[in-house]
Amino acid sequence: MSDFSEKVVWITGASSGIGLALARACAERGAFVVLSARSIETLEEVRLSLPEPDRHFSLPLDLEDQSNYTGLVSQVVSRYKRIDILINNGGISQRGEAGETPLDVDRKIMEINYFGTIALTKSILPVLRKQKSGHIVTISSIAGKFGFYLRSAYAASKHALQGFFESLLLEEAQNNIRVTLVYPGKINTPISTRALNTDGQAHGVMDHNQETGMPAEECARRILDAVEKNKIEILVGNKEIKAVTLKRFFPKLFWKIIRNQKAT
Repeated sequence: MSDFSEKVVWITGASSGIGLALARACAERGAFVVLSARSIETLEEVRLSLPEPDRHFSLPLDLEDQSNYTGLVSQVVSRYKRIDILINNGGISQRGEAGETPLDVDRKIMEINYFGTIALTKSILPVLRKQKSGHIVTISSIAGKFGFYLRSAYAASKHALQGFFESLLLEEAQNNIRVTLVYPGKINTPISTRALNTDGQAHGVMDHNQETGMPAEECARRILDAVEKNKIEILVGNKEIKAVTLKRFFPKLFWKIIRNQKAT
């Protein structure tokens, strides 16, 4: 039996990409899935597509507006009586040079990717502490391991998540709360189409790196397998994830190679 069977799994960014693939995979493994994103209409479409849709719950959430998170947590607990796994997947990417990007775009990306994510985590934490159990899974990015062209604010937000959740892992171990950090590389999702450009508008292009990336379904399977094995960290992708090892052990070679990579 899967470790996800009968577990309550809350997924942000569940309407597309990795989040959608995770929702389907969790439902197939027998979980009760709480689906969160901004659009209730899209969430309902996803919920109705899952096995036994009445087991699952559509709960709209905006990572840029953290004012009602306590109420949202109460809704989930009222319905299911517990929260077993939080998957922090929601976020937004970037396609713009650092020197050309206005500070308000940097702030927006940080607000969504970092503050929105940790605010929801802090709202759920009292529930997990009371249960003396829980697992927090945060989807970072390979850009959380090193900066890259056109990704300055995005990379900064993902680096920040690593620092926060590694600290949380140490502090909450006494409460039997586990943490897994996921660093996807090139995954076939629409993330590039919604990335913010220097005007704060959607990039609107499916980049080659995403189009040729690992299928989101395979990414989701590897993530859930890692969670079941209680891994602290997992890199998911194809040959591009080797860059993390290259940077650690051969930094000069890493910087020589990375400079010649295409930004999109």
